[in-house]
Amino acid sequence: MNRRVVRLLTSVVIAVVIAAAMTWGVGLAWIAIGGGAMSLHGWIALALGISGTVALSWLLMGLAFKSDREGWDDRVDNHLDPGRRDQD
Repeated sequence: MNRRVVRLLTSVVIAVVIAAAMTWGVGLAWIAIGGGAMSLHGWIALALGISGTVALSWLLMGLAFKSDREGWDDRVDNHLDPGRRDQD
């Protein structure tokens, strides 16, 4: 298997383990503050919410790094910006 694929799979497994641990921890905190026991549907919703948040943050940070590496931020044409001092 390619080293890059192995690194990606390792990262995904680590993220899933962290999400599972966080779900369990939040569930325990919920019980500790007197929120009562969560049903199976509550656990599923909590796991999906945490996993979705992690996936969205990975996606957005990946796009930010890609944009920076490829120089997209440097090519912005802001000659119409009213706050710009060096007008053409």
